Order: sequence, then C-alpha cells, then structure tokens
Amino acid sequence: IPFLNWDLRQRHSLHKHRQRTGKEGQVLHRSKRGWVWNQFFVIEEYTGPDPVLVGRLHSDVDSGDGNIKYILSGEGAGTIFVIDDRTGNIHATKTLDREEQAQYTLTAQAVARDTNKPLEPPSEFIVKVQDINDNPPEFLHGPYHARVPEMSNVGTSVIQVTATDADDPTYGNSARLVYSILQGQPYFSVEPQTGIIRTALPNMDREARQEYDVVIQAKDMGGHMGGLSGTTEVRITLTDVNDNPPKFPQSVYTMSVSEDKVPGEEVGRLKAKDLDLGENGLVAYRLIDGDGMNVFELTTDSETREAVIKLKKHVDYETKRGYSLKVEGSNPHIDSRFLTWGPYKDEATIKISVEDADEPPVFIAPSYTYEVEENAPAGAVVGRVHAKDTDAANNPVSYMIPRYTDLEKFFSISEDGLITTTKPLDRETQAWHNISVSAIEIGHHQDAKVRVNIKVKDVNDNPPELASNNEVLMCETVPPLTYEMDHRQHFSFSLAPEVAHNQNFSLTDSRDSTASIYVLRKGFSRLTQDVYFLPIEINDNGFPPMSSTNTLTIRVCSCDSKDTILSCNVEPYVLPAGLSTGALIAILACIVILLAIVVLFVALRRQKKEPLIVFEEEDIRENIITYDDEGGGEEDTEAFDIATLQNPDGANGFLPRKDIKPELQFPLRPGMGRSEANSVDVDDFIKTRIADADSDPTAPPYDSIQIYGYEGRGSLAGSLSSLESVTTESDLDYDYLQSWGPRFKKLADLYGTKDCSINDVDDNEDS
Repeated sequence: IPFLNWDLRQRHSLHKHRQRTGKEGQVLHRSKRGWVWNQFFVIEEYTGPDPVLVGRLHSDVDSGDGNIKYILSGEGAGTIFVIDDRTGNIHATKTLDREEQAQYTLTAQAVARDTNKPLEPPSEFIVKVQDINDNPPEFLHGPYHARVPEMSNVGTSVIQVTATDADDPTYGNSARLVYSILQGQPYFSVEPQTGIIRTALPNMDREARQEYDVVIQAKDMGGHMGGLSGTTEVRITLTDVNDNPPKFPQSVYTMSVSEDKVPGEEVGRLKAKDLDLGENGLVAYRLIDGDGMNVFELTTDSETREAVIKLKKHVDYETKRGYSLKVEGSNPHIDSRFLTWGPYKDEATIKISVEDADEPPVFIAPSYTYEVEENAPAGAVVGRVHAKDTDAANNPVSYMIPRYTDLEKFFSISEDGLITTTKPLDRETQAWHNISVSAIEIGHHQDAKVRVNIKVKDVNDNPPELASNNEVLMCETVPPLTYEMDHRQHFSFSLAPEVAHNQNFSLTDSRDSTASIYVLRKGFSRLTQDVYFLPIEINDNGFPPMSSTNTLTIRVCSCDSKDTILSCNVEPYVLPAGLSTGALIAILACIVILLAIVVLFVALRRQKKEPLIVFEEEDIRENIITYDDEGGGEEDTEAFDIATLQNPDGANGFLPRKDIKPELQFPLRPGMGRSEANSVDVDDFIKTRIADADSDPTAPPYDSIQIYGYEGRGSLAGSLSSLESVTTESDLDYDYLQSWGPRFKKLADLYGTKDCSINDVDDNEDS
C-alpha cells in the first residue's frame, strides 16, 4: 500500500461574527477556528481483506473526550467511504476503478455529539483514485482499409492508425503507446509514435499483387516489458496507374467479306490487350494506312471495347479481290510520370479478301416513269425495263410483275421487259399506277425488283356537271337579284332550250367559267309553288367537246323582314277549322259525354217535384256541375282549360265566357268549310252539337270541360266525383265528412244524417 500523506493544520479564520452591544456600546468579534488538509489518495483496484484507510479527520477543538462527532457527506459517503465518528478515520469499503470515476468530492463536519451543534464550519475535500496500468490499448476504428497507387515511391503515406488507452495519461507510462508492425514487412512500415503506415519497397506492381494484409500493434508503458498491447488489421489495396501500353495479340489479322454484303455489315473484330484497369486500360482504335480505307470503316464496341471493321462501300469480286488495312490502338489517358515507359500504342495489319457471290440482276435505272393515255385499247405500249446479270457467267434474265402490285391485272410484261396494257385505263378512277417489276436470273433464285410509275394521261371523256350543291334557297319576297355559279375549268353556260324564254329566271354567261342566275319576278309564293327546277346546259372546251344538262333546284323559303331565312320545309296550308284526327276524336268523346250528362240531368229534373235542398236558415241556390274526372286537390293550380279545342274561333283571340250562355252560332272564317273535304262533316257536326246544347232551355248553363293534370298534395279528401251519387238508394255513411273541416260542413249537413233521405232533399230544393 503506498504511503498516504495528509497534514492537519490549524488556521484561524474569521468566518462570521456575532455582534454584542455592552453598556459602553462596544461591538465584540468572536474568532473561530477552521481546518484545512491536502487531497487524499486511494489506489484503484485494491482487493485487500480489510477496508483501505483513506485518511483521518481531526479538529483542534477535539480534546479526545468523545464529545465531538465527525460527519461525512458527499459522493460515495456511507456507501464507498465510511467515517468513524469518534476518531475521524475514513475508510474505502469497495474497490475503486479510476476509469469509472477518477475522484470523489466529500464534505467533512464536526458537531457536538449531544446537541449536534456545529463546532467547525463544513469543509470540502477530494479523494483521488490513483491509476494503475489495468487497461490495454484499443483500436476503436479498426479494422482499416487503405489504398495507395502502385509504383509509389518509398515512404509514401498510406494511412494512420490510432489506438486509445483508458489509463491516466498524466500519471506514469500507463497510457504511453508505441506502434509496431507485426505483419506486412518488407512492403510497409509504421512510425512508432504516430501510427502512420508508409510504403517500404519501390515499384510495387498492381498487376503482380494487388492486396496486402498488414497487422499493427500498439503497446503501453512506452513499449517496455510488462506493458499491455492491442492489435488491428489494415488491408491495403494498390490502385491502378497507366504503366502498361496496349498490345495486339497478333501482328497480322485475316478477314473475308462476300461481295453481296451491303454497307454497314460487320466484316471482323480485333482487340488490343491492356493490363491496366478503367480509363487507364481504355484503347482507342483508328485506321492509319491501307488501300481499303475508303471501302471499310472502323468503330468501337462500347461493351466489349473491341475494334469492329465494317463495310463502307460495296465490294465487287470481279473488280478487286483483296484489301489491306493498318490499325493502331493507343491509350487516350497517359500518366506523365511514366512517359519514359512508352510508347503507349501498338499497330496491327488486317488482310481482307473478297469472296465471290451469286448476285441478283441489276436494273439499269433505279426506277422508271412512263405515261399512257386513258381509254387506250388493250396492248398499248407503256415502256421497257432492262436488267443484266453482273456475275461472270452473265446468265439471261426474265421479267414478271408481282400480282400484289397490280391486283386488277392492268399490265403485262414480255420476256424482253416490254410493259403493255391489258385493258383500257380510266384516269378519273385511278390517275397513277405504281407497280413493281422483278428480274429473275434464269437457273438461279436471285432476283431484283424495280419500281415503275405509270401516269394515265387525261382525255376529254366526261361531260361537265354542276357541283354537288345544286340547290339554291330564295325568299318569297325577294327582289330581283343574282345567284352565281363558279367552276375551276373553262366552261360555258346557257339555259336549256325548253326554258330559255321562262318568265321567272334568266342566265348570263360571264365568259370566265362562271354564270349568273337572275330573278325576273319581284316575289314568289310557297303556297303556289315552293320549288322551281331550272335546266342548265354546260359545255367544256375539251377535245372532243362535251356537254351536259344539269338541273338547278331553286327552293322558295319563308323569311323575316331582314330577309333572314326562317324555314324552307314544305308546310301544308291548314284551315283554322282543320284539326288532327286525335283532336277530333277527343272532341267527339267530350261531346258524347256532355250529351249524356245533359240527358241524365233533364231526366232527373222531370222526376223531381220539390227543390233538392232546403235550409232553414237560408235559401241557397247551387248549380250541380258534373265532372268526368276527379279533379285536383286544394293545391291544384295547374288545371288546363281546353275550351279552345271545342271552339275553333278561339284561335282568333276570342275566348267565350264560362259564366254566361254563349251565342247560338259564331260566324265562320272565310273559306273555312270547304278547304279540306275530310274535315267538313266533323266540324259541322261538332258545331251543331254545341249549338244544340247551348240553346237547350232544359239544360244547365253553358258547360265547360276541365282537365286536371295535377291533383295536388296534402288533401285529406279522396275522390269528390258525384258519378256514383246520383241514385237515391245510397247506403254510404257520410258522417266522416264532419271531420274534414269547415269546407265540407255543408256536405256533412246534407249527407251526414242517415234519416235525411234524398226525397227530403228534393222537397227542399223544390221549395
């Protein structure tokens, strides 16, 4: 156990004062003693059988009689550090580790044992844990990976490795590290103090060896015996530099190409080898010499990095049977440090031989264009095509027209290439015929095709005609005006002889392939005639001249005051009394129903002797109106009055009143009764029946039929139809009318009591 030193020294200090006031008014100060000591030390990792004595506290006021009590507080007090409250001895009860906590701050205090009154002011002191070498060096960032260019000079820095030691670097050599290399010599070395790894051999070639595994050791205690150590691995990779030139495996390459190959086809490939990587190993190729530089071209495959020889022009075995090329391969990226190791390029020679091939015939012209007149008889000559065999054998050639280019079989070709027609051609149907002609080498399967364009020349074989829009619209009240006809070709116009002297229209030829139609009348009537047909004769200036007669349709339309066309449709003239069949049937049905109601009402009136309704408090006369429809509810405001349909004169704006009896007869409109034979009897019949009903003295006042298209919503009442209530023998109970509200009070009073018979009602009505 190392010797622990501490020094207790008494020092007078004034911490505070108490003020006393005597009779003389003097202030008295009381001095107080204090204690001061040096730091305490305790060795870490102590594992002895007894607690370690850290130090002793002692106050100068302690007389040794045990009246003073020492108290310890602060970090670890009571757990790690304990104090004898009588003697002031401090012991460490646990093993301490400096790496966990290097020092502890404690507070000492002396108090009276019986009163716990402080005898000394509290004072802090520090217990430091003294370090021992119990932690080896560690490489926290290992293992390492480093790169260094190949061919680097000796001493080139590769990487720096760093180890750490948890021991106290300020106490002894426990944290003083020294680096050494255990594996990786003689290629690399390490600096003992800094841990920097450097190259140790010159001209290290990546192509010979690319990776190295190096082991570095760090040892504490300055590397002396007994120190602790740690190791780490460093993988060092040599990066590539351009220190190798490209090299062709062969100095001469032989290739061949057939004469039937087309430009762009590949002839052969070659590649120079370069041991370097990436852009250092890239090789650029170019043709530098040879008699085939204009016939062949060189490209580079981006994936395989090969030089590709392609055909640039057609080769002919009969003309030239061999070519020579010289190719150069060089590095585009050169390292200036290794220029003396060059040159960084290589050359190779390519011998290309041309192979004979059975070639197809060749037409003299790339395409042919001929003209032939339309309507020419079959067998008319169109033109001739010619092809020849370019091979040395010079075999004869035959010709044919592929059917898919001449589906209608308009043309045929002879053995010597003469094209003729097989039927007359029509330019208006097809102005151009584009066909193909195949030339086939007899005895071989080689063939060639050429395009033949045949233009059909026009002859004047179609008479002129008006355009498709040969209808003119004209207002009824149009003043004399002009309609013009325009054509692109040169034509002359005239009216047909049969209408040359008509009184409605005239024609003037403008002599510029246009003509004007003039209106001779001031106005027209669609009722009299709504369409006029004007035959026009058109002549052309062709050879031979052609003519035709075309009909121009002129339609009379109704227009407004601004001559804007409103309608051009044919509208029949309808008399005001004329109605559709459905309307006539509806009117007849209404009249029949009305007559039936009138007859029934008259019959009931003759059977009655007394008034129908008698009220004690008032005499009310009411008209009974019979409806053939249930009608709408309280919210029905959409009923439509069709009285106009029963009275054709309503169209003139005269609507008869419903509350008075109409006149017996309305005057008819002029020309009303005889315009349409089919509607006269019906119209007279309807008017006669209406007049009879209106003039009947026994019938109720003038009737009108109401049509209710909407019954409304919210009505509590059901049907109010009285069609089923005309009999006197009614077994229905109408007491429910009492709950329908004040609107139905009279009906409830009239029909609500069972003892009130229909005869009583009749008597009341008569009275």
